[in-house]
Amino acid sequence: MTPESSGTIVDAGSFRCTHCDYVLTLDSAGPLGACPSCGGTQFERSSLFTTSIEAAGAQASAGSETERMRRVTSVRSALETPGDYLCYEEQGEMRVVPLAGAWTRIGRSLSADIHLEDQTVSRRHAMIVREGDTIRALDDRSMNGLFLNGERIDSAPLHDGDELLIGRYRLLLVSVRGVAGEEHETAPPTAGAA
Repeated sequence: MTPESSGTIVDAGSFRCTHCDYVLTLDSAGPLGACPSCGGTQFERSSLFTTSIEAAGAQASAGSETERMRRVTSVRSALETPGDYLCYEEQGEMRVVPLAGAWTRIGRSLSADIHLEDQTVSRRHAMIVREGDTIRALDDRSMNGLFLNGERIDSAPLHDGDELLIGRYRLLLVSVRGVAGEEHETAPPTAGAA
């Protein structure tokens, strides 16, 4: 197979990073970006179905639990209003999105509640569903899958500090609780609106 380099315009298909074996799938022609797992720049064409889901999940892992909790603590300290938030980095800036509705759509589509503009993200990639005190992540038939703390999922409950991998994006769930008896509300974010 002929290797491809990041930045090369390629047609839709699956590509395997030659450094870490992460498989990324593009659903339309466009430039091949860096590997979302290791940052590698060399790829080979691949079949999405020849890699194991477990291997992809392990490669998509955020790294150490300590680093993830450091990021959660940092974001939480900047939030003043009780609520549940999804936080992710975009162009070096931390974006904080309150989970205010029953459904939050995540994807590359312009109609998504959290719009992530990258070829590694499906137009309709994932959904976050809130029912009472329960928050659940659902894969919305994405091409590259949805990973929770490094494990590929179709549907799973989310808890404070959990990390979702959606394409190249790492989204953290941060829950801020108010004083006992205080009404649980969400309000516009105080740290870098999306």
